[in-house]
Amino acid sequence: MADVVIVGGGPVGLYLAALLLQEGVAVQVLEQRLHREHHSRAIGIHPPALAALDRAAVASAMVDAGVRIRGGIAVSGQKTVGSMSFASVSERFPFVLSLPQVTTESLLERRVHELDGAALVRGARVTEIADDGGLVTVRAATTKTGGAGTRITSRLLVAADGSRSLMRNLLGIPATSRTYPDHYVMGDFEGTGENLNEAVLYLEAEGIVESFPLPGGLRRWVVRIPRPEPVPDAVELARMVHHRTGIRPDPVTNTMLSSFSPCSTVACRSVSGRAVLIGDAAHEISPIGGQGMNLGWLDAAELAPIICDALAGNPVGQRLHAYSARRRKAASVARWQSEVNMTLGRPLSPPFLALRNHAVSAVSGIPAANRLVARRFTMQ
Repeated sequence: MADVVIVGGGPVGLYLAALLLQEGVAVQVLEQRLHREHHSRAIGIHPPALAALDRAAVASAMVDAGVRIRGGIAVSGQKTVGSMSFASVSERFPFVLSLPQVTTESLLERRVHELDGAALVRGARVTEIADDGGLVTVRAATTKTGGAGTRITSRLLVAADGSRSLMRNLLGIPATSRTYPDHYVMGDFEGTGENLNEAVLYLEAEGIVESFPLPGGLRRWVVRIPRPEPVPDAVELARMVHHRTGIRPDPVTNTMLSSFSPCSTVACRSVSGRAVLIGDAAHEISPIGGQGMNLGWLDAAELAPIICDALAGNPVGQRLHAYSARRRKAASVARWQSEVNMTLGRPLSPPFLALRNHAVSAVSGIPAANRLVARRFTMQ
């Protein structure tokens, strides 16, 4: 029997597992994927999340592997209209760390293996949950060819199985969703030109283009498009970027292509009996602004000591209720910020584009306002 079963071996589930294992908790992490996905998705790690990750002894390795983005600029018509520094957002981590999710997961998984080599079980897809008020029983089918299913009993269950959470459905927890009139394509290319270690937002009439540095001399380009489209090829995406920014990424250097239409889903509650939802299972946030994965880590950092106290026999009902309320509030703030980010990047006619650029320039030129916006963008 395990003390805690965590369903989902992504970055949030692995981080919570590391925190609990460090405290001597017996943890079983069930992950249906046999291998990590190498398709790079989330890349931005904000200062509060880095401070939380340091509690699991992984922040230093992540910083060494990533790119420290110490500021950003806004460009329109090939002219800089504003800039932002992250120097004041944190004493320890005055930057946003850019690190591909596959590397993030690899470092977290390595830490979990250091603490307990048998904690992570791959190829296990949970199909049934039974909570008798004292223990939780989980049944999982195998995704391995020729493998057998498993049955695990635990004192607590944590669902960290992402935005399409099967656990949320099995637990009967309803959720509310929002869709947005925003659609994007993105790809990673070899970096060229200036501002190689800065984030650059191209505020253009046809819609925003975002550019972020990645390890290995790469840059991620994210282009807002008017309607959902299939994933473009590297030549077409490079053409889109060049048309709006004047910069032409080399299609030969492309390493990733994707398209997405953001949405937001928030569970009506995150606690059900002896089960708790965290991360995207509890609150999916638009990826514009890079907050979702960070929000999940902050969930886990706050939940871990409550779990330890519960396992020690201490009453935690009121703390769990307060935890759920705080994390819903944090999700609401993050959702609002992501919606502001998407609004900032929508197409505008020339008069309104000029007005927006003037506003960006004005805020950028006021130090106190610049610091406040920087804190907002870095989840402070």
